[in-house]
Amino acid sequence: MICFRGRWAKGHYAAVIISLRAMSWFQLPRQPEPEVMNDACEVEAYASAAAQAYLEAIDNTLVEQVLALEIQAGIALDVGTGPGSIPLKLARRRPDLHWVGIDKSQAMLRAACRTARKQGLSDQVSFCLADASRLCFPDAAFELVLSNSLLHHLANPVAALNEMARVTKAGGVVLIRDLRRPSRLAFKAHIAWHGRHYSGKMKELYDNSVRAAYTPAELRLLIEKSALAGGRIFLHHRTHLGACWKNVVHRSNS
Repeated sequence: MICFRGRWAKGHYAAVIISLRAMSWFQLPRQPEPEVMNDACEVEAYASAAAQAYLEAIDNTLVEQVLALEIQAGIALDVGTGPGSIPLKLARRRPDLHWVGIDKSQAMLRAACRTARKQGLSDQVSFCLADASRLCFPDAAFELVLSNSLLHHLANPVAALNEMARVTKAGGVVLIRDLRRPSRLAFKAHIAWHGRHYSGKMKELYDNSVRAAYTPAELRLLIEKSALAGGRIFLHHRTHLGACWKNVVHRSNS
């Protein structure tokens, strides 16, 4: 028990309480989003926005980040693939990788399959219905496990992170990227500036997603509670954050 004595101690204690309350006020409370996007309007807004120059440019930075990892040829998994934009982009750049994109939204998967057929990539990219928290794949199945803008949707993110680690081969990599939640004071300006390219339903979805996103400290806590503990946390501009984890095999000298 801490005992505060005298005027100075009481004043110091009061200052600490005020400081903690102020810090709490500046922190924008997280508001989780629904885990599955099956609404036709949401799917259409999201799929259409993926073709916009602004969002495409953001996706391209993730593509370049993946390519820089120098993943070995084999099979890669995109968890929460949505309309399939990222694996389809990567399939054209890395034809030696076969991509599997999973999502819990059948509507999103239908949109992804249509795009794959139009682009002639159906043989290189497969899409299937699956739950990130209970992946329907054997252990050590993938050279790379990727997740883009999924984490803030998950009801049980640690379970999903554990599954991503489980299905990653020895020497393989898990790469996660998501939106970043700003402070309470910065939120309106953040949405106004970074969401200026969106309108209508997509503008609403962006607002909701930023409110549901994690801060760097919150992401670090999730990573350390999961099988991805020790993964590197990174920031991408003022809008995104993520984590990168390599499945390193420790061999004894014997």
